[in-house]
Amino acid sequence: MIHHRKILVSMLLIIVMVSCATNRLQNRDVLEFIPEGYKLYERIDADLNNDKFEDCMLIIKATDSNQMVTNQFDKKVNRNHRGIIILFKKGNRYRLVDKNYDCFYSENEDGGVYYPPQLNVETENGDIIFNYEHGRYGQWSYTFRFIVDSYKLIKYNATRTFGPITKSITELDFLTKQKTYRENTNEDDEGNDEIFKTTKSIININQLIKLSEIKDFEDLDLSNY
Repeated sequence: MIHHRKILVSMLLIIVMVSCATNRLQNRDVLEFIPEGYKLYERIDADLNNDKFEDCMLIIKATDSNQMVTNQFDKKVNRNHRGIIILFKKGNRYRLVDKNYDCFYSENEDGGVYYPPQLNVETENGDIIFNYEHGRYGQWSYTFRFIVDSYKLIKYNATRTFGPITKSITELDFLTKQKTYRENTNEDDEGNDEIFKTTKSIININQLIKLSEIKDFEDLDLSNY
């Protein structure tokens, strides 16, 4: 009986050791995709191409010491931009499918009298969603899909608010080329019951925007659509 317990404990130890070694190896493998001058900020694992394998997104951050600055609260903060590396997994191997090293501004940007927009990276049915939340001022998101050989912008959604009141909602669908704009026509009325006027129009676009070609989401102007 004691002998059997020793064997069981030994087997469990071996399984744990192999699992830890595999995790270290896989983590080392993905870290090799991070270029010099950058560090890992966040790792997100998800099946992005519906092949039952957990793919990987690496949110990276530049390490330029010149971007270490003192903010308005006399605190040393890192103002380096962030970026993303997208890897598909097949078996035990990863391959690079898309990247943009500097498209997200720093989480330590100066928000003035309010905090800066907070970035959350999410996935839905293989699509990658960059969601920005800005508290009482609303939120906006960019949805990207892997099409042919790269990730392309297929949707943009923005909700503009002032505290609990929704002022407007904008939806851009670049695949169907449809724009839907909902404006609250009753935002100043007592009681603030939201009454929306909906306007639909056609988006004039010939080519989808590639994730890799976006210089900075902060400066990405979609107002022309």
